[in-house]
Amino acid sequence: MKKDIHPEFYQSKVICSGCGNTFEVGSTSKEIHVGICNECHPFYTGKQKIIDSEGRVDKFRKKYAKFQNQ
Repeated sequence: MKKDIHPEFYQSKVICSGCGNTFEVGSTSKEIHVGICNECHPFYTGKQKIIDSEGRVDKFRKKYAKFQNQ
């Protein structure tokens, strides 16, 4: 590697503001703050909520039903 052209490389501490979890990764920043991590994200915890109670196809048909008979 050439000298004096590469940034410093650190073992950075990643801090999750959602749950307070911390872990280390390699980065050019000393500290990284994230809003959500694998410990508190609904996909990884299995606590997903289905927001759309009505199906997409039904929603589409309802929205464009008036154009179907023209």
